[in-house]
Formats: sequence, structure tokens, C-alpha cells
Amino acid sequence: MEFRNFDIAGPLEILPRKIEDDRGYFTEIFRHDWFLQHAPEVQFVQDNQSLSVRAGTIRGTHFQTPPAAQGKLVRCLAGRLFDVAVDLRADSPTFGRWISVVLSPEACNQLWVPVGFGHAFCTLEPNSIVSYRVTSYYSPEHDQGVAWDDPDIAVEWPDIADPTTLSDKDRRQPKLAALPVCFSMKDK
Repeated sequence: MEFRNFDIAGPLEILPRKIEDDRGYFTEIFRHDWFLQHAPEVQFVQDNQSLSVRAGTIRGTHFQTPPAAQGKLVRCLAGRLFDVAVDLRADSPTFGRWISVVLSPEACNQLWVPVGFGHAFCTLEPNSIVSYRVTSYYSPEHDQGVAWDDPDIAVEWPDIADPTTLSDKDRRQPKLAALPVCFSMKDK
């Protein structure tokens, strides 16, 4: 299993080793002991799954605030995703910057989005299924977001990204400049 870092400290792309033959392949998708070497003190409590029927569907940018802040381990079970993590730690030198990876079932890769980051994605194929494991239970009163198209963040979304697919909630998300301080580098 390979763990790839980014220019922004925190997120990780996890690339499992695949053992392939003429029947298909086998891979270990998750090993807690290996994961903890790269993301200490993480405990997962809930698994979620979503289906986006249309290619170009945009979801996010979402996060939960303390004390219900969530880290997310995201993978794509069907289709393909342009998956994004945005640094929302107010005291971070990379505050407001983002990283992205393309997640797919063929690559079996995953993105670790730690506490202090917003998460968003755009489906690149129809009928994309996303599975994510989280470190805190869903809490509606702590559920927040930031505008997916905030020019201060300036995510370079793929051409297929379709704003007509946004939920009502995501159409009303505030800009980064309007967010109160939600996270610091000390949050885990």
C-alpha cells in the first residue's frame, strides 16, 4: 500500500497494491495499522455511500465543525470522481488551497480528507457510486459548507462540472471569506 502526500499537509492518496491474474485481482483496500502510521489517532465510526446518476454532478464543499468534525476516507465504487479537499484551517499556511485526485474502481485509490478540510467532488461518469468512511457521526447542527465555485479557492473543476446538479443547500453555501474560524492546525 502506498501513501502519497500533497503540497498541503494532511490529505493523503492511498494506492493499494493489486495482485492480478487472468481471473481478476485481489487488493487490501484498508489496513488500520498502516493507516495509523500516516494518520495517527483516527477512529472510524460510520460508513456512507451515495449514487450520482448524472455525469457532472457536483456535491460539496462540505464539512462538520467541532465537536462533530469529520475526517473522511473516500473511494469510488463505480464510475469516476474528481475528488477535492480544501484546507479550512485558519492558521494554516495553505488556508484556502485545494488538492484533487481522480478516484476510480480500477485504481482502487482512496483520498483521506482529514478534519479541518472541506470535501467536494464532481462525477466524471454517470452512475458514480461514492463510499466514504468518517470519524464522527453525521450531525445536522454541525453540518456546514463553503461555495463550490468560490473564486478565492478557485478549484479548477473539470469541464463536465454542471452547476444545475447542485443541491439547494450547496447553492446557498457561503464564500470562504464569510466563514467564521472553524478549524486550526491543532484540530484532529
